[in-house]
Amino acid sequence: MSKFWSEAVKRSSPYVPGEQMNVSNLIKLNTNENPYPPSQQVKEAIQSEIDTNLQLYPSPTVDDLREELATTYQLNKNQVFVGNGSDEVLAFSFMAFFDPGRIIRFPAVSYSFYPVYAKLFDIPYEKVALNRDFTLPVEKFFQSDGGVIFPNPNAPTSIYLDLQAIREILDNNPDCVVIVDEAYIDFASASAVSLINTYENLLVIQTFSKSRSLAGLRVGFALGNKQLIEGLNRIKDSFNSYTIDRLAIAGAKAALKDTTYFDYTITKIKQTREWVTSEMKKRGFCVLPSSANFIFVTHYNEAAEDLYKWFKENGILIRYFQSPGIDNYLRITIGTDEQMRTFFEKLDYILEKKNSKEASANN
Repeated sequence: MSKFWSEAVKRSSPYVPGEQMNVSNLIKLNTNENPYPPSQQVKEAIQSEIDTNLQLYPSPTVDDLREELATTYQLNKNQVFVGNGSDEVLAFSFMAFFDPGRIIRFPAVSYSFYPVYAKLFDIPYEKVALNRDFTLPVEKFFQSDGGVIFPNPNAPTSIYLDLQAIREILDNNPDCVVIVDEAYIDFASASAVSLINTYENLLVIQTFSKSRSLAGLRVGFALGNKQLIEGLNRIKDSFNSYTIDRLAIAGAKAALKDTTYFDYTITKIKQTREWVTSEMKKRGFCVLPSSANFIFVTHYNEAAEDLYKWFKENGILIRYFQSPGIDNYLRITIGTDEQMRTFFEKLDYILEKKNSKEASANN
């Protein structure tokens, strides 16, 4: 600790992202990236921007992309905010809508960036324990003093909360902002975006990183009433007006327009998810009902940490959380069919090896 650190630095507990290893032939199933590349239209749009406009500053208001998003989600442009990845949008939202001295609520098992932001911005928080089946106890989010935030589907549990439950949370928090973090919503069913014109206290945050194969471009966005969007813009413009570069704007616009490719990859990932879920259950795993591009699993006889370490040693990264209540669970991103077949080959090898050892020990 340095004597020159500010109080904000001293109280911060930085977020720890999923492992990134510079290893050839590594299969990454730990950071919920899309296993499929961006569409050809996205690549062409980015190359065109490289060839013509990279010497110029991007638009600080990102009007073209905001208009495209407004069209996609049937909103007005003034209901759309764009940021440098959804994590930046979340950070701006904590500053714009949550106050020091007023306790906010989020799930105890949830996206681990929430407590990081809360500590950084000196916002008190209450972690709401999940139900035994990992679903959200909706009533415990009612009448929050400072605000509510939760992912839907939840991460890392993968479980989806239906719109009626979200309406109940909104109805019971009329004087504070409710943020629904929809990083994985395209792999689920209905988005809370449909509620925006009904609830002035609703902010929906999404990303291009998962369903649109653009994790490397860092584009996130928020949707809500124009007063909420104005608040986000005031925060952004107090830091950096140019948060989105030209390549990101061009790629994101093209991704929105190429609906055929988007629909194809979403359908493919969902199909693979169902197959993987079935195969995991055959091997003795309990799999939570997933509405995301990952599954959350535990085995009746195998320690999650041991499996995580063994897969890592054998060229496959999955996510293990050393957190109370989920320290025997693994989060596994849905990869391509080929990647998942390799995953099962490795899994079958280790399970068979362990079973053989146990059988020998019992003889």
